[in-house]
Amino acid sequence: MNSIPRRADIREVVEFFHLRGAFVSAAPFGSGHINDTYRITMLDHGVEVRYIIQWINHHVFKNPAAVMANIERVTAHLHRKLAAAGVGDTSRRALTLVPTRQGANHAVDAAGNTWRCFKAIEGVLSVNQIEHPRQAYEAARAFGEFQQLLADLPAPRLLDTIPDFHHTRSRFEALRAAIAADAAQCVARARPEIEFALAREPMVDVLLQAQARGEIPERVTHNDTKLNNILLDEATGAGLCVIDLDTVMPGLTLYDFGDLCRTATCPTAEDETDLAKVEMLPEMFAALVQGYLASAGAFLCRAEREHLVFSARLITFEIGLRFLADFLQGDIYFKTHRPGHNLDRARVQFKMVASFEQHEPQMHAIVKAAG
Repeated sequence: MNSIPRRADIREVVEFFHLRGAFVSAAPFGSGHINDTYRITMLDHGVEVRYIIQWINHHVFKNPAAVMANIERVTAHLHRKLAAAGVGDTSRRALTLVPTRQGANHAVDAAGNTWRCFKAIEGVLSVNQIEHPRQAYEAARAFGEFQQLLADLPAPRLLDTIPDFHHTRSRFEALRAAIAADAAQCVARARPEIEFALAREPMVDVLLQAQARGEIPERVTHNDTKLNNILLDEATGAGLCVIDLDTVMPGLTLYDFGDLCRTATCPTAEDETDLAKVEMLPEMFAALVQGYLASAGAFLCRAEREHLVFSARLITFEIGLRFLADFLQGDIYFKTHRPGHNLDRARVQFKMVASFEQHEPQMHAIVKAAG
């Protein structure tokens, strides 16, 4: 198995890429569950220039070259579309890949680890937890614009970086398999969560069946629309740039909107242990709907609009299934920081599912009012 290089080795990784100036420092950066990220500072003629270098987790992304092929195509298309629309500084609105010294879009070290580099975007921030409706609006508007800009991405079809990533039936069956195997001997500890999940099996095929009937089209989607995957302008609060593009691939718009609802309508962290604090915030959902329709509304079909409310419940349920299955398997996918961490995460997701169920009539009224 390939190993993640020690932090001291990042200096060697920096040498793979065509960076301006002399190396100054490197430090871990961000709060992602999957990849390891570093912010690099270089000194170019007395001016500090920053870059983001990431190790791609090959245990999760089995084909890092495919991930990078998608990202290269998508970022290039975004820059072209933004420039054509008259955006002056596209480097703040779309990620910019930095090539290796050989001109490739990624580097592979001697241990077989895959690395990539982006120009850092200055004057921005990301938030892990929603603070006010303006943030929800801007995040949804930015993700909707991301989908809209990629709606005419030329053929060929993007590669599937994680097959069946949002295939809820597959996720449900993976949970069943984890229950049967009980590899970590944790089934007894998670019995209430298991019963909650199994009782909601009828919902897992709703979007898949609508897609199979041709009612919902496949589009280019982000597939991991957490709130902290949007960079917000520090000065104005505007949603500027969509990041974390590893899972950009063919999908459904509803997966993106649903996942954004999952994080942006929850007032707590996703691993909150006091479930009394976990309940969806209708005012945040209203801001998400308004922001998303402001940018994506023109190209959504009728069935996509009709399933906006359902998507919040479905994707939250799906993520809960994944956390629960990972807990039962011994925490082999998501990074954990304490015993039972993934079970805590699953409990928060399922509490949000129950809250979405309770607020469904109000949510439908919000969508209707938004047009």
